[in-house]
Amino acid sequence: MAAVLETFRLNGRVAIVTGASRGLGADMAVALAEAGADVAFVARGDTSAVTRAVTKLGRRSCTVAIDVGAGAAAEHILQTVMARLGPPDILVNNAGIIRRAAFLEFTGADWDDVMNVNLRAAFQLSQRFAVALVARKAPGKIINTASLLSFQGGLRVASYAAAKSGLAGLTRAMANELAPLGINVNAIVPGYMATDNTAALRADPIRQRAILERIPADRWGEPADLKGAVVFLASAASDYVHGITLPVDGGWLAR
Repeated sequence: MAAVLETFRLNGRVAIVTGASRGLGADMAVALAEAGADVAFVARGDTSAVTRAVTKLGRRSCTVAIDVGAGAAAEHILQTVMARLGPPDILVNNAGIIRRAAFLEFTGADWDDVMNVNLRAAFQLSQRFAVALVARKAPGKIINTASLLSFQGGLRVASYAAAKSGLAGLTRAMANELAPLGINVNAIVPGYMATDNTAALRADPIRQRAILERIPADRWGEPADLKGAVVFLASAASDYVHGITLPVDGGWLAR
Protein backbone atom coordinates (compact mmCIF):
# COMPACT_ATOMS: atom_id res chain seq x y z
CA MET A 1 0.00 0.00 0.00
CA ALA A 2 1.29 3.47 -0.92
CA ALA A 3 2.38 5.87 1.81
CA VAL A 4 -0.42 8.27 2.58
CA LEU A 5 1.19 11.34 1.00
CA GLU A 6 1.70 9.39 -2.21
CA THR A 7 -2.04 8.82 -2.52
CA PHE A 8 -2.54 12.56 -3.03
CA ARG A 9 -0.25 12.69 -6.07
CA LEU A 10 -1.83 13.14 -9.51
CA ASN A 11 1.17 12.34 -11.69
CA GLY A 12 0.13 11.07 -15.10
CA ARG A 13 -3.46 12.30 -14.70
CA VAL A 14 -5.30 14.68 -17.01
CA ALA A 15 -7.84 17.06 -15.48
CA ILE A 16 -10.54 19.27 -16.98
CA VAL A 17 -11.57 22.38 -15.04
CA THR A 18 -14.46 24.50 -16.30
CA GLY A 19 -14.59 28.18 -15.45
CA ALA A 20 -10.82 28.07 -15.03
CA SER A 21 -9.74 31.53 -16.16
CA ARG A 22 -10.02 33.18 -12.73
CA GLY A 23 -11.26 32.88 -9.17
CA LEU A 24 -12.04 29.47 -7.74
CA GLY A 25 -11.50 27.62 -11.01
CA ALA A 26 -8.05 29.08 -11.64
CA ASP A 27 -6.79 28.20 -8.16
CA MET A 28 -8.21 24.68 -8.33
CA ALA A 29 -6.59 24.17 -11.74
CA VAL A 30 -3.21 25.25 -10.37
CA ALA A 31 -3.67 23.01 -7.33
CA LEU A 32 -4.22 19.98 -9.56
CA ALA A 33 -1.07 20.86 -11.50
CA GLU A 34 0.88 21.27 -8.26
CA ALA A 35 -0.18 17.72 -7.40
CA GLY A 36 1.14 16.50 -10.76
CA ALA A 37 -1.77 16.63 -13.23
CA ASP A 38 -1.86 18.12 -16.70
CA VAL A 39 -4.83 20.48 -16.92
CA ALA A 40 -7.31 21.61 -19.57
CA PHE A 41 -8.89 24.98 -18.89
CA VAL A 42 -12.43 25.41 -20.19
CA ALA A 43 -13.12 29.13 -20.23
CA ARG A 44 -14.10 32.04 -22.44
CA GLY A 45 -11.95 34.44 -20.43
CA ASP A 46 -8.22 35.06 -20.54
CA THR A 47 -6.35 31.95 -19.34
CA SER A 48 -2.84 33.31 -19.89
CA ALA A 49 -2.09 33.73 -16.17
CA VAL A 50 -3.21 30.23 -15.19
CA THR A 51 -1.39 28.80 -18.22
CA ARG A 52 1.86 30.44 -17.10
CA ALA A 53 1.39 29.13 -13.56
CA VAL A 54 0.87 25.55 -14.75
CA THR A 55 3.74 25.74 -17.24
CA LYS A 56 6.05 26.96 -14.49
CA LEU A 57 5.19 23.80 -12.57
CA GLY A 58 6.38 21.70 -15.51
CA ARG A 59 2.90 20.48 -16.38
CA ARG A 60 1.11 20.54 -19.73
CA SER A 61 -2.06 22.51 -20.33
CA CYS A 62 -4.49 23.59 -22.99
CA THR A 63 -7.41 25.99 -23.22
CA VAL A 64 -10.81 25.09 -24.63
CA ALA A 65 -12.50 28.42 -25.31
CA ILE A 66 -16.18 27.57 -25.35
CA ASP A 67 -19.40 28.44 -23.55
CA VAL A 68 -20.18 25.32 -21.48
CA GLY A 69 -23.85 26.03 -21.99
CA ALA A 70 -23.62 25.67 -25.77
CA GLY A 71 -25.41 22.68 -27.26
CA ALA A 72 -22.41 20.63 -28.40
CA ALA A 73 -19.97 21.92 -25.77
CA ALA A 74 -19.48 18.63 -23.91
CA GLU A 75 -18.44 16.64 -26.96
CA HIS A 76 -16.18 19.44 -28.21
CA ILE A 77 -14.45 19.74 -24.83
CA LEU A 78 -13.73 16.05 -24.53
CA GLN A 79 -12.51 15.68 -28.11
CA THR A 80 -10.20 18.69 -27.77
CA VAL A 81 -8.72 17.51 -24.47
CA MET A 82 -8.22 14.00 -25.81
CA ALA A 83 -6.36 15.34 -28.85
CA ARG A 84 -4.15 17.77 -26.94
CA LEU A 85 -3.51 16.14 -23.55
CA GLY A 86 -4.82 12.59 -23.77
CA PRO A 87 -7.81 10.92 -22.12
CA PRO A 88 -9.02 12.85 -19.06
CA ASP A 89 -9.26 11.24 -15.61
CA ILE A 90 -10.59 14.17 -13.56
CA LEU A 91 -13.47 16.57 -14.24
CA VAL A 92 -14.12 19.67 -12.15
CA ASN A 93 -17.48 21.25 -13.00
CA ASN A 94 -16.82 24.74 -11.72
CA ALA A 95 -18.28 27.08 -14.38
CA GLY A 96 -21.15 29.13 -13.05
CA ILE A 97 -23.01 32.39 -13.38
CA ILE A 98 -25.37 34.28 -11.10
CA ARG A 99 -28.29 36.65 -11.65
CA ARG A 100 -29.68 38.83 -8.87
CA ALA A 101 -33.23 40.18 -8.71
CA ALA A 102 -36.21 40.14 -6.39
CA PHE A 103 -38.25 36.95 -6.80
CA LEU A 104 -41.35 38.89 -7.89
CA GLU A 105 -39.33 40.49 -10.68
CA PHE A 106 -37.12 37.54 -11.67
CA THR A 107 -37.19 36.98 -15.43
CA GLY A 108 -37.46 33.75 -17.35
CA ALA A 109 -34.27 34.60 -19.21
CA ASP A 110 -32.30 34.95 -15.97
CA TRP A 111 -33.76 31.64 -14.77
CA ASP A 112 -32.87 29.79 -17.98
CA ASP A 113 -29.36 31.26 -18.33
CA VAL A 114 -28.31 30.21 -14.83
CA MET A 115 -29.91 26.77 -14.95
CA ASN A 116 -28.31 26.08 -18.33
CA VAL A 117 -24.74 26.92 -17.25
CA ASN A 118 -24.82 25.87 -13.59
CA LEU A 119 -26.79 22.63 -13.84
CA ARG A 120 -27.52 21.41 -17.35
CA ALA A 121 -23.96 21.90 -18.59
CA ALA A 122 -22.54 20.04 -15.57
CA PHE A 123 -24.92 17.14 -16.24
CA GLN A 124 -24.03 16.93 -19.93
CA LEU A 125 -20.27 17.15 -19.49
CA SER A 126 -20.31 14.66 -16.61
CA GLN A 127 -22.36 12.22 -18.65
CA ARG A 128 -20.05 12.36 -21.68
CA PHE A 129 -16.97 12.17 -19.41
CA ALA A 130 -18.35 9.11 -17.59
CA VAL A 131 -19.34 7.38 -20.83
CA ALA A 132 -15.75 7.78 -22.09
CA LEU A 133 -14.30 6.41 -18.84
CA VAL A 134 -16.54 3.36 -18.94
CA ALA A 135 -15.66 2.74 -22.59
CA ARG A 136 -11.97 2.51 -21.75
CA LYS A 137 -12.63 0.72 -18.44
CA ALA A 138 -10.87 3.46 -16.48
CA PRO A 139 -11.59 4.94 -13.04
CA GLY A 140 -12.18 8.65 -12.71
CA LYS A 141 -13.17 11.56 -10.49
CA ILE A 142 -15.99 14.07 -10.97
CA ILE A 143 -15.99 17.08 -8.66
CA ASN A 144 -18.84 19.59 -8.75
CA THR A 145 -18.70 23.08 -7.30
CA ALA A 146 -21.85 23.36 -5.22
CA SER A 147 -22.69 26.27 -2.91
CA LEU A 148 -23.96 27.22 0.52
CA LEU A 149 -27.16 27.83 -1.41
CA SER A 150 -27.31 24.09 -2.03
CA PHE A 151 -28.55 24.11 1.60
CA GLN A 152 -30.06 27.57 1.95
CA GLY A 153 -32.34 29.78 -0.11
CA GLY A 154 -30.43 33.03 -0.18
CA LEU A 155 -31.89 36.38 -1.23
CA ARG A 156 -32.56 37.63 -4.76
CA VAL A 157 -30.91 34.58 -6.37
CA ALA A 158 -33.80 32.21 -7.17
CA SER A 159 -32.23 30.51 -10.18
CA TYR A 160 -28.79 30.22 -8.56
CA ALA A 161 -30.23 28.62 -5.40
CA ALA A 162 -32.32 26.23 -7.48
CA ALA A 163 -29.39 25.25 -9.72
CA LYS A 164 -26.95 24.72 -6.86
CA SER A 165 -29.52 22.70 -4.89
CA GLY A 166 -30.04 20.64 -8.01
CA LEU A 167 -26.30 20.15 -8.42
CA ALA A 168 -26.02 18.75 -4.89
CA GLY A 169 -28.81 16.31 -5.67
CA LEU A 170 -27.26 15.41 -9.01
CA THR A 171 -23.96 14.72 -7.24
CA ARG A 172 -25.62 12.13 -5.01
CA ALA A 173 -27.63 10.59 -7.86
CA MET A 174 -24.55 10.26 -10.06
CA ALA A 175 -22.53 8.79 -7.20
CA ASN A 176 -25.13 6.06 -6.64
CA GLU A 177 -24.87 4.88 -10.24
CA LEU A 178 -21.22 5.55 -11.01
CA ALA A 179 -19.53 4.34 -7.81
CA PRO A 180 -19.81 0.66 -8.85
CA LEU A 181 -18.08 1.63 -12.11
CA GLY A 182 -15.03 3.07 -10.33
CA ILE A 183 -16.02 6.71 -10.78
CA ASN A 184 -16.14 8.93 -7.71
CA VAL A 185 -18.61 11.83 -7.78
CA ASN A 186 -18.43 14.45 -5.04
CA ALA A 187 -18.93 18.17 -4.57
CA ILE A 188 -17.08 21.02 -2.90
CA VAL A 189 -19.21 23.62 -1.15
CA PRO A 190 -17.31 26.92 -1.07
CA GLY A 191 -18.33 29.36 1.60
CA TYR A 192 -18.46 33.11 1.04
CA MET A 193 -15.40 33.64 -1.13
CA ALA A 194 -13.77 36.89 -2.20
CA THR A 195 -14.47 36.52 -5.94
CA ASP A 196 -16.29 38.45 -8.66
CA ASN A 197 -19.54 36.63 -7.81
CA THR A 198 -19.58 38.16 -4.33
CA ALA A 199 -18.38 41.64 -5.26
CA ALA A 200 -21.88 43.10 -4.83
CA LEU A 201 -22.21 41.57 -1.36
CA ARG A 202 -18.81 42.80 -0.22
CA ALA A 203 -19.61 46.27 -1.51
CA ASP A 204 -22.80 46.42 0.59
CA PRO A 205 -21.71 47.38 4.13
CA ILE A 206 -24.82 45.89 5.76
CA ARG A 207 -24.64 42.52 3.96
CA GLN A 208 -20.84 42.42 4.29
CA ARG A 209 -21.06 42.87 8.07
CA ALA A 210 -23.93 40.39 8.49
CA ILE A 211 -22.09 37.70 6.53
CA LEU A 212 -18.76 38.20 8.27
CA GLU A 213 -20.40 38.08 11.71
CA ARG A 214 -21.71 34.56 10.97
CA ILE A 215 -18.40 33.07 9.76
CA PRO A 216 -16.57 31.49 12.74
CA ALA A 217 -13.24 31.86 10.92
CA ASP A 218 -13.89 35.63 10.93
CA ARG A 219 -12.89 36.19 7.31
CA TRP A 220 -14.08 35.70 3.76
CA GLY A 221 -12.59 32.69 2.03
CA GLU A 222 -9.97 32.94 -0.67
CA PRO A 223 -9.85 30.75 -3.80
CA ALA A 224 -6.65 29.13 -2.48
CA ASP A 225 -8.66 27.74 0.45
CA LEU A 226 -10.14 25.17 -1.97
CA LYS A 227 -6.81 23.72 -3.09
CA GLY A 228 -6.58 20.98 -0.49
CA ALA A 229 -10.18 19.89 -0.98
CA VAL A 230 -9.97 19.60 -4.76
CA VAL A 231 -6.69 17.63 -4.67
CA PHE A 232 -8.14 15.28 -2.06
CA LEU A 233 -11.29 14.59 -4.08
CA ALA A 234 -9.28 14.21 -7.31
CA SER A 235 -6.77 11.78 -5.83
CA ALA A 236 -6.59 8.16 -4.70
CA ALA A 237 -6.83 9.45 -1.13
CA SER A 238 -10.60 9.76 -1.67
CA ASP A 239 -11.18 6.45 -3.47
CA TYR A 240 -13.78 5.36 -0.88
CA VAL A 241 -15.52 8.76 -0.79
CA HIS A 242 -18.71 8.94 -2.85
CA GLY A 243 -21.59 11.41 -2.99
CA ILE A 244 -20.44 13.94 -0.41
CA THR A 245 -20.84 17.71 -0.44
CA LEU A 246 -17.74 18.95 1.36
CA PRO A 247 -18.10 22.44 2.89
CA VAL A 248 -15.05 24.71 2.78
CA ASP A 249 -16.85 27.58 4.43
CA GLY A 250 -14.94 28.85 7.46
CA GLY A 251 -17.58 27.19 9.68
CA TRP A 252 -20.62 28.96 8.18
CA LEU A 253 -22.86 25.87 8.17
CA ALA A 254 -21.84 24.99 11.74
CA ARG A 255 -23.04 28.33 13.12
